[in-house]
Order: sequence, then structure tokens, then C-alpha cells
Amino acid sequence: MAVHGRFLKAAAAASIIAVVAAGCSSGGGEDGEQADAGTSGVGPITFAMGKNDTDKLRPVIEQWNAEHPDQVVTLHELAGEADAQRDTLVQSLQTQSGEYDAFALDVTDTAYFAANGWLQPIQGDTEVDTSGLIEAAVDSATYNGTLYAVPQNTNAQLLYYRTDLQPEAPANWGALVDSCKVAAEAAIDCLNLQLKQYEGLTVAATQFIHSWGGQVVGSDGKTPELDTPEAKAGMTALVDGYKSDIISMKSDGFTEEETAQAFLGGRSLYAYNWPYMYESGQTDPTSQVQGKFNVAPILGPDGAGRSTLGGYNNAINVFSENKATVKAFLEFIISEDVQMGFAQESFPPVLASIYDDEALQQEFPYMTALKAALENAQPRPVTPFYPAVSKAIQDNTFAALKDQKTVEQALTDMSAAIQQAQ
Repeated sequence: MAVHGRFLKAAAAASIIAVVAAGCSSGGGEDGEQADAGTSGVGPITFAMGKNDTDKLRPVIEQWNAEHPDQVVTLHELAGEADAQRDTLVQSLQTQSGEYDAFALDVTDTAYFAANGWLQPIQGDTEVDTSGLIEAAVDSATYNGTLYAVPQNTNAQLLYYRTDLQPEAPANWGALVDSCKVAAEAAIDCLNLQLKQYEGLTVAATQFIHSWGGQVVGSDGKTPELDTPEAKAGMTALVDGYKSDIISMKSDGFTEEETAQAFLGGRSLYAYNWPYMYESGQTDPTSQVQGKFNVAPILGPDGAGRSTLGGYNNAINVFSENKATVKAFLEFIISEDVQMGFAQESFPPVLASIYDDEALQQEFPYMTALKAALENAQPRPVTPFYPAVSKAIQDNTFAALKDQKTVEQALTDMSAAIQQAQ
């Protein structure tokens, strides 16, 4: 998955929910009791990853193989679609196969694979030092208090703003709302983001809920926590913003690409989108805002908000026979040289220190804002039932936006759907 919309999965189809249900009943456990292949095995391994981003890993694997000829890593490309990647891995793991010794999981999939007992816990002989990594990325790889994967790369949405119309980023959500008069005077939209009924709507809704201090589910990944003043305040800000056209009502048909087209076409004052849009805005000859925009963290009621996290987590197959090699390879991926290489490919790294590199900041001016966003980011719900949870968020948020439900009813129904999904 790329650094923009491809980090996002579409809403769960019935077939995927069926796969989840089948997987959760397939045996195994949450403590890695199936890890009977041992943890000391050394030798060749296969690393599976969606084909959209394997170009970032190929040079890394080539370097590793040159340095470790007896522990060669073979790259296996999975499908480009996230759901198809998931299906392939699930089908293999349900047969207790070690054909893929390690694999890159979307951050939203890690808990599901862990809950099925398919992932080697990152502890004991397979412990990896993650102290230098972005904390939110590590949280996305943690389920029921145990780390089950090593973050590889990450992502967070940013606030894009037109510096020719708004020289400084708004200090908070209220300031953004007040500044929309500038957009009205310029006859453009105020804020565009992704409110089409797909995974992007889950990102938008969770960002507002989290930015106002709320939660979707508890730390167990199962218990809804939407019956709180904070969750209600966040959802209300989103719904009221849309109904008042502060958030352009066109956004209910927008994915990341439509958001980019509107902002880069000079048709909005603000946008929430992933970092990929920065480079497009400054280098694409069709951009109408080249040299006229900047980025900052998204907003909450009192300052910076809490962006939703994207990215990949690298996991060790509990059935792999060469786990010691896998552990060493995953450590190699989070080394400074590799992570710097990711940054230079606009593939946001998880090693926090990379963002402080002055030369990198000059080459990629959004890095400072992205680091600030990542330091305050929060994963989407870490739950083994993520597809159904995402669908509950999308369905009920969209109903509230379209005035088919009150905010209160939407949150109540969202909670009920999350409970029913388990």
C-alpha cells in the first residue's frame, strides 16, 4: 500500500467478514501457543507483501541478501488490494503453513492475526527493541498488551492550508471555523476531506472522535466506548461541520484523490489528506497552488488533533522454521539507513529520529509537521473484528451526516453493531 489512499481498505464485504469469522474459529490462541517450530532457526526466509509498495523493499532485501548469503530473503508479492492480501495470508495460515515466514500487515489487520494465534509474539527470543520508534505505530502492533509485530513504515493525515489566503495554520478547530469567511470571500470551499462511504470515512470519523478525547473501543479491542461526552463532541463537530458547509458538503463523495483534485486545483482553503499530496502540489505542473500552501497537524478543540495512523506492521509467522533470521531481518528494516531510505522515497519511516534530520527536512518540508502529527496520532481501533467495526463506523457516521440519524442515535447504533460483530 502506498503512502496515501492505498493505506486504506475498503469497507468490509460480506466475504471478508466470513473469512474473519472462519479465522477466529480456526484454533490457536492469543499467546502464541502454536509456536512449536522454535525461535532459534536460521536460514532462508520468504517475506510477503502487497505489490503496491514492494519497490520500497526490493533494495532493502537486495542489501540484506548481499550481506547474509546464508539467510537469503525471497520477496513474495501479494495482490495489490488489501482484502485480497488478507485472504491469501489467512488461507495459508489456516493450514498452519510456514510458506511465508514473515509478512507485512496493514495496521488494521494486526490484531485479527494475533487473536488467531498466527503471529509470534515479539518477546523473549524474538524481542526487538522498539524504543526508538513512533509510539503510535508500536501501539498499532500491540494487542492485549503484547507486541505482535514490528512497525515498518507509518503515515498520518495532515492539514493543508493555502498560505496565500491564510498565512498561518489555524490554532484549533474553532479558529478554522472562524477563518472560513476567507474561503467565502474567495468563492472557494473551506475544508475538504474524505466522507464518501468507504474506509476513508472511518479515518475521518475516528480522527474527530479521537481529537475530541473520545475512543471507539477500549483497550481490549472489543468493548465500545462511544457513550461518552468526548465521543459525542467529536462526532458532533464532524456532523455540524458538514451540515454547515464548513466541511464542504461535496466531501460526501470524496476519496483522497477527489480531495487532492479540489485542493490542488485551488478550489478549497483547507484539506485533510495524506503526505503524498504535498509533493504533487509542489511539482505537478497542473497544480494551481504550487508555492502557495503549507501543512500542519490536523485540528482538535484545543490545538492539534489526533490523526489516524496508516502503515505496515511486519509480523513473524508462528509456523516459520527460521524465526531467528526473521527477527534479524525485521531489525534490519528499522535500522537508521533503511528508514532514511524510506523517508527519501516518501515512505514515512517509523524511526522517530529520522524526522529530525535537517537535510531531510529541507528536501521534504512536510517532515516537521508529519512528525508532530505522528507523535499525537492514534491507531484506528485495534480489534480482531476490524472489518465489521469499520463498517459500523462508516454506516452510522454517514447516516448522521445525511440527517438520517441524530449523533446520539448514530453512536448508540455504532456501539450495538460493534458488539454484534464479536
